[in-house]
Amino acid sequence: MANILVVDDEHGIRDLLSEILNDEGHNVDLAENAAQARAARQRTRPDLVLLDIWMPDTDGVTLLKEWASGGLLSMPVIMMSGHATIETAVEATKIGAHSFLEKPITMQKLLKAVEAGLSRTPAGAPPARKPGFATPITPHPQELTVEAAMLGGQTIPAPVEMGPQARQVFELDKPLRDARDEFEKSYFEFHLAKEGGSMTRVAEKTGLERTHLYRKLKQLGVDLSRGKRGGAA
Repeated sequence: MANILVVDDEHGIRDLLSEILNDEGHNVDLAENAAQARAARQRTRPDLVLLDIWMPDTDGVTLLKEWASGGLLSMPVIMMSGHATIETAVEATKIGAHSFLEKPITMQKLLKAVEAGLSRTPAGAPPARKPGFATPITPHPQELTVEAAMLGGQTIPAPVEMGPQARQVFELDKPLRDARDEFEKSYFEFHLAKEGGSMTRVAEKTGLERTHLYRKLKQLGVDLSRGKRGGAA
C-alpha cells in the first residue's frame, strides 16, 4: 500500500484514477491544480505523484522544476498528458520525472507505471518484486482507457473477503434465465473473494472489461456493501 497524489485538472480523470488505485489498495489524495498539489505534497508526503502537464495555473513541468530545485523531489513523479511533445517528455525526464504516460491511459499501462515507480524501477525495465507489493499485473484481454471508462456509468466500491466457495449447489427446476443469473452471481462472488476484492484482477480473471464487470455485478445484485463492511472489520 502506498500514498499516491493524483494531480489533474479534469474531475472525471481524477475520480477514476483514484478509484482504480484505491481498488489496488493504495491511499489516494487528489489535487486539481499546482496550488493544491503543493499543499498536498507538504501535507501527505506522497510515495508517488501522478502529475498532469497541462493545467490552468502552473503547468506540470514547471511544478516539477520547482520541486526539483527546492529539494522536494523525494518521490517518483509520473507525468501525464495527451498533448505533450516528445521534447516535453524528454525535458520532464531530465528534470527528474520517473516516467511519462500519454493519454488516453490504459489501466494496464497505469498500473505498470505505478508499480515501477513505487519500486523505483527505471522506465521500460521489468518491475522488481518487493515484499508487501501486489503481484505484477497481467495484461487485460482488452485494454480499457481511463477516458473510455469515464463513459461507462457508475462505479461500485470493491468488496473484500466474502468467503469463496469452490463448490455450489444450484436448483435446476427453475427458468433458464433465473438459473443462469444465480450461477453468475455465485461465480462473481467467488472470484471477488478469491482476488481479495480487486476489480482489476477479477476483470482480468473473467475476461470482462472493468466497466462491463461493474454493470454485471449491479445487474446481478451482488452484495458489495457486505464485502466492504467485512474488509473494514
